[in-house]
Amino acid sequence: MGTTTFRWSPVMILPLVLLAATSLLPSPVECMVRHYKFNVVLTNTSRLCSTKPIVTVNGQFPGPTLVAREDDTVLVKVVNHVQYNMSIHWHGIRQLRTGWADGPAYITQCPLQPGQTYLYNFTLTGQRGTLLWHAHILWLRATVHGAIVILPKREHTLVLAEWWKSDVEDVIKEALNSGGAPNISDAHTIKLNEELFFKIAGHKLTVVEVDATYVKPFKVDTIVLGPGQTTNVLVTTQQGSGRYMVSVSPFMDAPITVDNRTATAILHYTGTQMAAPVSLTAPPPINSTLVATKFTNSLLALNSKEYPANVPTTVDHSLFFTISLGLNTCPTCTGGARVVADFNNVTFDMPTVGLLQAHYFGIEGVFTDDFPANPAQPYDYTNTTAQPANLATQNGTRVYRLAYNDAVQLVLQDTGMITPENHPIHLHGFNFFEVGRGVGNFDPEKDPKRFNLVDPVERNTVGVPAGGWTAIRFRADNPGDKELMGSIPLGSTFSG
Repeated sequence: MGTTTFRWSPVMILPLVLLAATSLLPSPVECMVRHYKFNVVLTNTSRLCSTKPIVTVNGQFPGPTLVAREDDTVLVKVVNHVQYNMSIHWHGIRQLRTGWADGPAYITQCPLQPGQTYLYNFTLTGQRGTLLWHAHILWLRATVHGAIVILPKREHTLVLAEWWKSDVEDVIKEALNSGGAPNISDAHTIKLNEELFFKIAGHKLTVVEVDATYVKPFKVDTIVLGPGQTTNVLVTTQQGSGRYMVSVSPFMDAPITVDNRTATAILHYTGTQMAAPVSLTAPPPINSTLVATKFTNSLLALNSKEYPANVPTTVDHSLFFTISLGLNTCPTCTGGARVVADFNNVTFDMPTVGLLQAHYFGIEGVFTDDFPANPAQPYDYTNTTAQPANLATQNGTRVYRLAYNDAVQLVLQDTGMITPENHPIHLHGFNFFEVGRGVGNFDPEKDPKRFNLVDPVERNTVGVPAGGWTAIRFRADNPGDKELMGSIPLGSTFSG
């Protein structure tokens, strides 16, 4: 019996779900207009031996896979039939000259109110592979999400996420009212706010693409996927027959409570009896930093003649953003305070008018353009015994302005305020190059000398390690308001 190689694309959603789905893709054709209709509805859905109504697209959970090809134009008509406001973000799509279609509520658009309709119109330019779409308001993304497959490749798509027995809007309301973190999920699903390990018993995974950009192929038995990230792997079914366990388990090397359960599926070879034993695999320990680091360090841009790595070698803006947790006064919260996140001690204050609308039409009083390029008070960021006594942050709707085609370097530094934590960071409207990362405090004299400016991995979402830093570079070649965000809005928007 011969071997078969197929393409499998794990996709990570914020705040997340793990369900297995197979996409049968149409034959490649010349660029065309692809039409989709997304009806946002309440659907009774059963998981973990209980049923509850959840917000879905077209009654599906996960939602429908959007299939298109590079250079296609995509039209998605979204009709909101539920009681919540709604917007859809096409996570990782560059949105060149189509910033109005990006989707984050009150950043590039006002959300769709109940009964309203909106037509998203964008073109897939210079991208191929697997991305994702999700709701971009409140916590509706927990159930309103799906995959984007950019042809031409035949792929099996996995959506990795989490499942809560409670209504996810009640989960986030409880967190906001109490001032604490949201409750952990009740299960992972195959078809969070956590990084996950993914592996298949008895099979190697050949990584070929992340976030819809090609990488130098390499083989591993475990991949690491952070919230908002996608990875395409090639799996060769060389075993001939059998049933093999597929496992998804959390990675967390900080003192944070997570859903420490393993989700499983089975890779079943055709012709194998259903009663045949399953070949098992042990997931890595939850705090396997070495496994995660080895995988991350193996990611390098393909950097070929056809797909070059156009890394900015000089920069016009050198930015340094700390990422922290803080405590702000909240008279109605348990303990009188609410846990918040921030960049450079600024916590994002959600406006009631879309930032792109305010910018385009010159509406004053919606935002200020004074977001700090560096922390106001530098200190020993990762030393947990040397944190500021005052944990309060500043609330603000503040942006940092860039000129068209500026080259930007941004160092993202975790801190020990309240606790060190790994942070997934997504930049809307751009890909960027991860030129460096490290443990501890970033050293502006020594660390840039070790930057990879030849073939660094190109992404739209990056994980900042707990107690460490990540440096990215990008070119501001996509005008408009672009949000830089983590698993919850942290407080920065680039405007140009």
